[in-house]
Amino acid sequence: MGVRLLRSRELRWMLLGVAALGAVLGGTITTLSNTARAGGALEERKLPMRFSWVACEPNCGWVSAVGIVTSDSPKDFEDFARDRDLAGTTLVLDSSGGSVNDAITLGRRFRGLKMRTTVGMTMRPSRANDRPRVVSEAYCESMCVFLLLAGTTRYVPDASHVRVHQIWMGDRADDAKAASYTAQDLMIVERDIGRLAKYTFDMGGAGDLLSLALNVPPWEDLHELSRAELRLTNLVTTDMVADVLPPKGTPVAELAPKAPEKAKDKQQDRFPVALDRDRQLSRTAEALPPATVAATPQQ
Repeated sequence: MGVRLLRSRELRWMLLGVAALGAVLGGTITTLSNTARAGGALEERKLPMRFSWVACEPNCGWVSAVGIVTSDSPKDFEDFARDRDLAGTTLVLDSSGGSVNDAITLGRRFRGLKMRTTVGMTMRPSRANDRPRVVSEAYCESMCVFLLLAGTTRYVPDASHVRVHQIWMGDRADDAKAASYTAQDLMIVERDIGRLAKYTFDMGGAGDLLSLALNVPPWEDLHELSRAELRLTNLVTTDMVADVLPPKGTPVAELAPKAPEKAKDKQQDRFPVALDRDRQLSRTAEALPPATVAATPQQ
């Protein structure tokens, strides 16, 4: 049995965010203006986390991390980091969360590299003379929030959405109130809360972050952190985009003001994940790519 941070509506295996509309600026940080692009980003967030280097000439760049954290993500990052000097670079996150313990492993690796973190979607240029941009209308949910916390400098654009909720048993969150739980299940939950708490304090986060997350059960909507809560939890360490993007001081466009939020969907379903029964007592549940999602009985 595993524990996971999870919640959302249309996916069968992980948290999910929905990109909103905004006005496009011409610089490094922009807001989203194309619903087709939003849909493409949504599809990427369904997949296992992918790391890529985004070069913005002259002499600058950042790491894009898109998707859900799985048991393969720490190794995938090591493969990506091999032969690259990533010390002090910026990590741009667009993620719905994923495996608790593997996210903790990743976060400690990011901190070891003294990486800076922010939330956004990377938009690569469609024309030769264009520069890559970071779309600020992006999502960092569940364990992504704790990856964000790993940065030595942390910036969250006004248009980004940072959302938290509880750890829960991954295979029972779909109907959490009706499910039954054993003493061993409770042990696993308590164990991983302890691991997450230690990680939070090691990264310089506040206990308020744990308090806010652990007060949101799987039958309620994710809690979106306000600007005041982002500061209270110490998730944000700077209000200056230039502190994280671009690394080498290339001029950036001013961020557009955040558009009024649309009404949140009050019905957010939880989706169980196929679990490896041989590993059920040693790791948290994790999101799996579509091909490996367990089949469910026909209704």
